[in-house]
Amino acid sequence: LLYRARPGLPVIRDLVVDMGQFYAQYEKIKPYLLNNGQNPPAREHLQMPEQREKLDGLYECILCACCSTSCPSFWWNPDKFIGPAGLLAAYRFLIDSRDTETDSRLEGMSDAFSVFRCHSIMNCVSVCPKGLNPTRAIGHIKSMLLQRSA
Repeated sequence: LLYRARPGLPVIRDLVVDMGQFYAQYEKIKPYLLNNGQNPPAREHLQMPEQREKLDGLYECILCACCSTSCPSFWWNPDKFIGPAGLLAAYRFLIDSRDTETDSRLEGMSDAFSVFRCHSIMNCVSVCPKGLNPTRAIGHIKSMLLQRSA
């Protein structure tokens, strides 16, 4: 067996890599619910089962960075392209019925590098240990951005 550090991330020592850039890109999408300054509900913010089902396959990401480190777009633009894991999470919040900041989230991804550097090579899908499909989520975000600009 041959073990190597993940490609595209700086090696600190042996198999330990610096995931700082990965997490910096992930942080750009604001991976938490935004509520437009409204007071939070007194109790939990409930969803209908059909609203909750839309999130299946989006929230299970374990942030292992396998998808991002297998993505040529992330290799070429690690400081600009958000990467598959970040965009999968972004889509999860874009379609969450409890989040009220869809427009501001899309505005933050409207530049040429954040989303549109994905060329649907699908390396991210083949390496995901959870069997998630970031490429599909990225395609949905691209559609949302294009509809918004039309």
